[in-house]
Amino acid sequence: MSDPLICEVVRGTMVESRHRVHAMVCDASGPVKTWGDPDLMFYPRSAIKYMQSLPLVESGAADAVNVSVAELALASASHSGTATHVGAVAAWLERLGLGERHLGCGPHLPYDTPSAHTLIREGKSPTRLYNNCSGKHTGFLTTALHLHEPIEGYLDANHPVQKRLYDILVQFGGQDLADTGRGVDGCGIPVYGMTLTALATAAQKMADPTGLGDDRGNAMKRVLAAAMAEPFMVAGPSRFDTDVMTALAGKVATKGGAEGVHVAILPEKRLGIAIKTEDGERRAGDVAMCWLLSEAGLINGTEAKRLRTHIRPTVANAAGDDVGRIRIKK
Repeated sequence: MSDPLICEVVRGTMVESRHRVHAMVCDASGPVKTWGDPDLMFYPRSAIKYMQSLPLVESGAADAVNVSVAELALASASHSGTATHVGAVAAWLERLGLGERHLGCGPHLPYDTPSAHTLIREGKSPTRLYNNCSGKHTGFLTTALHLHEPIEGYLDANHPVQKRLYDILVQFGGQDLADTGRGVDGCGIPVYGMTLTALATAAQKMADPTGLGDDRGNAMKRVLAAAMAEPFMVAGPSRFDTDVMTALAGKVATKGGAEGVHVAILPEKRLGIAIKTEDGERRAGDVAMCWLLSEAGLINGTEAKRLRTHIRPTVANAAGDDVGRIRIKK
């Protein structure tokens, strides 16, 4: 086992904190480079949302209800809860003859601070539409309706919606998940333990659909194309995935998840990248993913300037003064 990547938080003249980041790059033949433990087991959380969107396209549901490119991106999103995101989910549900009450995900304040302040100032409480996963759940409901499946209980592990997602994870990751961890995600769906190798392998499958059949391959290309065409819908203002996909237009689809999980899918290079920050800290994962994308040749001088706040973020004090930085230890 090789050493993990070390992300250092520097304040003034000394290193104040260190985060261990386990990472793997895969091509069609398997792991190309690994930092840390390839067998590290964790929940992939929202990093698998591009895979979770595949049945929406494969089933014909997306075409049956004229899902737009922006809506397809939203089906893979951990969105920020801006008016654009919330309005798009509401309109999609209305087109299905459904409403906010049909979403199984619970409400939370928008990730977008101005949007959260607006709600609070107006004395309103967030609804389920504001949940960062509401687009994904609308995609689940769309697929279930199209396939004449009950929408009640669609969060249950035995519901066809969730069984399809489980099968995709097994196929793409190449790992038997029968005896791995079991849990419940923040939005209420089942989660399954996967190794770093399995997640990186799954990301590589998304980058290179060779051997998966035309229907699945076309669905994969369509999901990724939507995310890269509408990166704002996938995350939101100043968010990592939106900024990276905007700067690296068409070269990569990234997707982060809770607890320091992140994947990058590089279709042109047919590579998949997966990372897990050991302590679950997102700030380390963002810096590590930028470093890995640079190592893969995707971030040059121009892109580096556009992504500098993610590549080498500063540490600020309460007055807004820069007092430190976050970096990968060389």
